[in-house]
Amino acid sequence: MDFTAPVSKFMTKKLVTVVPGDKMSVVKEIFDTQRIHHIPVVRYKTLVGLVSKTDFMHFLRGIELTPYDKLVENSRMHHYTVEDIMTTGIATLESSERLNVALQIFAENLFHAIPIVDNDELVGMITTFDIIRMLVEEDNARIKAS
Repeated sequence: MDFTAPVSKFMTKKLVTVVPGDKMSVVKEIFDTQRIHHIPVVRYKTLVGLVSKTDFMHFLRGIELTPYDKLVENSRMHHYTVEDIMTTGIATLESSERLNVALQIFAENLFHAIPIVDNDELVGMITTFDIIRMLVEEDNARIKAS
């Protein structure tokens, strides 16, 4: 893996996003149907926050599976918005930044996703899962070639 390559080579470009006013039911639907762990929050293509699956699980904490609890969960899903749980002030990179810069950020912090922003517009995201997937793909190619 070329650690000096730009993050644009490794980032996910087709992102599922939400807006701050979306209800938590939208977030639940996305996490239930997509294989993602982070949802960028945008306003007019500008990144304003991020909702992680961990943030969402903390929001759900304490909800049991009794009929009454299902009513409570349903009510919370339709009354709380993304803005209530999103993380703001998150680290971002430009698409031209080198992969080793992203790796350094991952190593020094406790989060697993870095939104990629060019000219104030969200253009992608790189996650620790993207890095691991690339390493596995390279290793599989190396094994297949030998």
